[in-house]
Amino acid sequence: MPASATDTPYADLTPDLALDIIESLGQRVDGRLLQLNSYENRVFQVGLEDGGFVVAKFYRPGRWRDEQILEEHAFAQELVEGEVPAVPPLTLTAVDHPRLPTPSHILGPHQTLGCVSGHRVSISPRRGGRAPELEDPDVLSWLGRFLARLHVVGAKRPFAHRLRLDAQTMGRAPRQWLLEQDIIPMEQRPHWSAISDQAIDLALAAFERVDDLRYRRLHGDCHPGNVLWTPDGPHFVDLDDACMGPAVQDFWMLLSGEPRERQQQLNALLDGYESVTEFDWRELKLIEPLRTLRLIHHSAWLARRWNDPAFPAAFPWFASPSYWQQQTDLLRQQIDLMQNMDTDRPMWMD
Repeated sequence: MPASATDTPYADLTPDLALDIIESLGQRVDGRLLQLNSYENRVFQVGLEDGGFVVAKFYRPGRWRDEQILEEHAFAQELVEGEVPAVPPLTLTAVDHPRLPTPSHILGPHQTLGCVSGHRVSISPRRGGRAPELEDPDVLSWLGRFLARLHVVGAKRPFAHRLRLDAQTMGRAPRQWLLEQDIIPMEQRPHWSAISDQAIDLALAAFERVDDLRYRRLHGDCHPGNVLWTPDGPHFVDLDDACMGPAVQDFWMLLSGEPRERQQQLNALLDGYESVTEFDWRELKLIEPLRTLRLIHHSAWLARRWNDPAFPAAFPWFASPSYWQQQTDLLRQQIDLMQNMDTDRPMWMD
């Protein structure tokens, strides 16, 4: 696959340039710069002259439009105003910088999106925390209450520009794109194509069986790495995948272990959730369809980013035939789960 500007978007982003850009957005930096774990964007912890820290996110070009990023920012601010612990981006101030050829400009009603030297940037306060102890029912119940509060705010109005999580967006479109590229090895292509098509059909049918399924604004990527725990409880980080979707999307990635363990975890989450707001239990039948769609979407995500040097280094197995055989096998397992799924709950909850 030939590289393009959007495939290698950070080739020019040296530590010095990153610091210069952050300075041009009103931050008085002291030279400390630590790159944080993020494949999709480039995210840095930045030291300030006053001894504090901020976190700067350099958005991947070509992924989101400006209005989609600004919706993410507005949602974070709305969560804070609704007393949901989240970390909204700071208001930025454009400052002339002697080492930057063009002045920075700032977008958004709250001036939160900086555009400097071809890079779009937001800057947020640094918030500490540790991973939540998901084996503790009390922690899960607290997380459930937290998610309910987030969803209450999310239900107040829809996103106008961000994605809708459904079988077309997360399944059909990425599958079609993969089949149009020279990515899947020829010996694996017909098997993966047939199995993925069947899996998406079953996922779509599961969505259609939930009459009047309610879509709301969600975190969208609620896995344990995006929840930080403090003595005051949890707070969410990284709303980069915020989307319109069913509430259960923000539950299933927090579940792990054997079937009995997952059932206990889900019960604790829902106990907390329903102490704040009602949950539509019909959505439980969407857990395996959502997992299925994520498998297909994840393969397309890796393929679209493959010319970014960070991806072959982090995911060397992706280019191998064994990866596609594994994905075909996983989708077969998902087909079995969806075909044998109880009408009201995932099979593993029986």
